[in-house]
Amino acid sequence: MKAPSKQNKMAKEKIAIVVSKFNHEITSKMKESAVRHAKKLGFEVAKIIEVPGSFEIPFAVEKLLRLKNIEGVATIGTIIKGDTNHDEVVAHSVARKLLDLSSAYSKPVSLGISGPNITWEQSKKRINEYSVRAVETVAEMLRKRKN
Repeated sequence: MKAPSKQNKMAKEKIAIVVSKFNHEITSKMKESAVRHAKKLGFEVAKIIEVPGSFEIPFAVEKLLRLKNIEGVATIGTIIKGDTNHDEVVAHSVARKLLDLSSAYSKPVSLGISGPNITWEQSKKRINEYSVRAVETVAEMLRKRKN
């Protein structure tokens, strides 16, 4: 009898994805890419939560991390540069809170949020890069957590 492969082991793991609806034209494509990549890696995407903007992502992440069946969370969003430094404040606040949540719950949370200081065009070009990397990060950290 063959030992289960790493991919088969990963198939049993459930992850969640939290997606910002702000800049939906971009983030909806990021979500599709992330789900596709998660399935390719053998994950079950047990839950997808859409929130108004990137600032609200940590709230949904915390709710998901409390669930026993969720092993990790990939976050998806883009924070486009505007006329003020608001994008920087949001990006730094969200990143810090996601790191704190990951540490508090001992579960991986990825940062698949492009920005700050990014234009609409730059964000469109990075749709696949950021969404795939968000899922890859969760996968890698789950492997490291088990070692």
